Amino acid sequence: MTGIGFAFVGLGAIFVAIAVGVFTLVSAGTGRTGVARALESIDHVYSPGAGSPSDENLRDRALTPAVQRVAGLGRLFTPKGAVAKLQKWLDYAGNPPAWPPERVMEMQGLGLLVFAVFGFLVALGGGRSLVGLVLWTVIAAAIGFWLPFILLYNAGLRRQEDMRKQLPDAMDLLTLSVEAGLGFEAAVAQVATTMPGAVSREFSRMLHEMQMGQRRADALRALGSRTSVIELRTIATSLLQATELGIPIADVLRESAKEMRVKRRQHAEAAAAKVPVKVVFPLVFCLLPALFVVVIGPGAIRILQSFQ
Repeated sequence: MTGIGFAFVGLGAIFVAIAVGVFTLVSAGTGRTGVARALESIDHVYSPGAGSPSDENLRDRALTPAVQRVAGLGRLFTPKGAVAKLQKWLDYAGNPPAWPPERVMEMQGLGLLVFAVFGFLVALGGGRSLVGLVLWTVIAAAIGFWLPFILLYNAGLRRQEDMRKQLPDAMDLLTLSVEAGLGFEAAVAQVATTMPGAVSREFSRMLHEMQMGQRRADALRALGSRTSVIELRTIATSLLQATELGIPIADVLRESAKEMRVKRRQHAEAAAAKVPVKVVFPLVFCLLPALFVVVIGPGAIRILQSFQ
């Protein structure tokens, strides 16, 4: 084996040692030691329905601690401000039931490990130098760590855009229901059960919060904080002020629905005005070169033939 081969083997051993060290640090930071671990084992053994350690299956003995260590690795490298931002974008994405914040952090830790190993192997197979190996590993680990958050960010943006498109129709239905004689809660229930989509789910959550005993003002504030759509936040604020000041909700909803229709028309006009600018680039880079080949091509061939 040449000196370069020994250098690659040494770098691989160093990388494995660093990975084992980080994994040990995370497991030591997230686990319990001393009296806390003893109390936890006593509670587990003498709790009702608890079995002996031999009765535990593979998932409880191996997979669950491994998942906790991976989640601890994600928490270790996650900045402090990113946790609050993660919860905010989970609200924007509709809080998928299969993706709580702990699951996203688990995926971040797993992505960091998998992409770091993949980047190291790719750089090692490509014969990179020491600086190249470190650079590829760090870049791949960063991509794997932030990939779940990027996917969550994309899901939140798409859901908020769907809410912006569905909001005018929902406001029309809510206004008609209130003007027909239904109360505000009954009108919200009508929208939640009649219209499919993200807006109806947000109204359904607001209705559920009010049925659980939360005040209408608090439910409206929570509705405004769970969305980035300016129009929905404005409606929530208007309804909150109408509730606190005693203004008839039907009048507020009627004006809000009228404003939603105007904004939808303005948004469509703005999107139509952007079309010529967006068409310029495909026209220049795709259509004009082919047109030049068809128009100028025969003349250029004849000119070349005449010079020959």
